[in-house]
Amino acid sequence: MYNQKIGISVVFPSFNEEENIERAVRATTDVLELIVSDYEIIIVNDASTDATGDIAESLAEKNGKISVIHHKKNKKLGGALKTGFAKASKELVLYSDVDLPFDFMEVSKALRIMEYTGADIVSAYRHDRISEGVKRAVYSYIYNAMVRLLFGLRVRDINFSFKLFKRNILDRIELVSNGSFIDAELLIKSQKNGFQIVQMGVDFFPRLRGSSTLSSPSVIFNILSDMLALLFQYKFKRFLGPENNERG
Repeated sequence: MYNQKIGISVVFPSFNEEENIERAVRATTDVLELIVSDYEIIIVNDASTDATGDIAESLAEKNGKISVIHHKKNKKLGGALKTGFAKASKELVLYSDVDLPFDFMEVSKALRIMEYTGADIVSAYRHDRISEGVKRAVYSYIYNAMVRLLFGLRVRDINFSFKLFKRNILDRIELVSNGSFIDAELLIKSQKNGFQIVQMGVDFFPRLRGSSTLSSPSVIFNILSDMLALLFQYKFKRFLGPENNERG
């Protein structure tokens, strides 16, 4: 049994998620109240143009463990996550999309795996990718293969929004991506600094409300741009922190 006294910060990057945010927070609090004694939920309203911010503020007024940060300008996924991670105060950090692409009870399994293996990061992968459509599945396969080839990162589902990690990782690496490459950047730099990653499979639930922009041309262009920038750093040994140092 994992240590239930450990605290967890859940970060929800949110852009135009008025149809999902209340459901996501309710599902999250229901689970966290059962499995941990200390938690916080950080909602980063990334300059939404709908009622996401107002709904989030209403939820925070009802629960002191919920905090909301508003971006005046949209900073994309990476920017929203960096804001949320900077606010996180608990020993562990978890981030997920607001449309809840997995059963939140899987967090209990992730906590057990982390304690059992001693890993620093639990990165989940989807059992079924075809439910998002063949095109998205092909994009994902190519992207994951590129990251594995270029950076030696042996992770099956790099961009899936279920990553549980120890907060002290953020003291050792600097995340710079403002786009969707931030998932890969977190894993690559963590591995490079000696942190251990384990994986677990989960059932995947495709988005039913709201829309995703992950496969838009601009998002793909930004991912490739950030990938090349990090590859340049990798080749010239410019990662923050020594390459083979011991973990703190």
